[in-house]
Amino acid sequence: MIYIHIPFCKQKCSYCNFHFSTSLHSKDKVLEALCKEIDLRKDELQNKTLKTLYFGGGTPSMLSVDELKKIMDHLLIYFDFSHDIEITLEANPDDLTSAYVKDLSQSSINRLSIGVQSFFDADLQLMNRAHNASQADAAIKRAQDSGLDNISIDLIYGSPTSNLELWKKNLNKVVELQVPHLSSYALTIEPKTALNQWVNSGKIVAPNEAHQNEEFFWMSQFLKEHGFEHYEISNFALPGFQSKHNSAYWRYEPYLGLGPSAHSYNGHNERSWNVSNNIIYAQNILNHQLPLEREMLTESDRYNEALMIGLRTKIGVCVEGFKNQFSEKILTYFQKVIAPKLDSGNLIIENGFLKIPEKHWFMADGIASDLFFVE
Repeated sequence: MIYIHIPFCKQKCSYCNFHFSTSLHSKDKVLEALCKEIDLRKDELQNKTLKTLYFGGGTPSMLSVDELKKIMDHLLIYFDFSHDIEITLEANPDDLTSAYVKDLSQSSINRLSIGVQSFFDADLQLMNRAHNASQADAAIKRAQDSGLDNISIDLIYGSPTSNLELWKKNLNKVVELQVPHLSSYALTIEPKTALNQWVNSGKIVAPNEAHQNEEFFWMSQFLKEHGFEHYEISNFALPGFQSKHNSAYWRYEPYLGLGPSAHSYNGHNERSWNVSNNIIYAQNILNHQLPLEREMLTESDRYNEALMIGLRTKIGVCVEGFKNQFSEKILTYFQKVIAPKLDSGNLIIENGFLKIPEKHWFMADGIASDLFFVE
């Protein structure tokens, strides 16, 4: 699978600390470098038949469909697309005009991940989103009318401008619009963001964890009642609409990340990531140099990551699989640290898989980190 990072946005969301630029001055050079990076790294994926391709960002829908096609055509020089490939484009509602959606429907892109975040303008204004609530509603309907019905939307809960009743209305909107996939995240205060400054200055109050917990579990129950599977802590899907791309991440499959700040994993013991600077990225690539850093994963790194990722999913972690992956030292430690959490009910083993019961999913990251092996 391949991930392509498009590092451009119209404006900076108040909660975001991802790599992007609001200036398009370097866009042509970055896109030229993206195609060149494909040339330079074509042999890093052994499987030349792609099952998933994901345009993330940033805001990939800031590119024209012709620009997106140019990248895909360049990939096809070296790779094949499987007959059922999932090609996802992250898009903002304000970009999904009638003309743009029409062009998308005639391209190879067959899945949209729309950054709605909320169907209420007060939330969107706090988040400094470029769209309003009516644009979000219209964009979803417009995409569906064009035949692009494999749609995921993002929603954020726990905002200081929201409450449980408004959150219920957001989720009712998901059902009313017949959206088949939802990714939903608690509003978090990240360093070096506007939200962080506002909280520190007292302009807004920090999100309330108890309220977020309540909204998380209400969401899970409500969506299950409407046919959704809660297949990962932050992800819900109707039958047949699970994200193939994200599911491959959670299975620890190899992937190639292209573009500024994009990460890659070789499926064994190496991760790499590109520099988070558009100008330096383009200059290096166009000079036939890869502006990336590499990290060799230790056994404890791989063990810790497998727990962190696997315990966020409905399936959990295969205990037998662990026996084939890790040394006796790690396995002995693993058995020791899971014992008290099995006794307390924070962990269970079902059909050979270690998992966190759904009632404890809100604490999943903390539970997983308690099991980490530290050298």
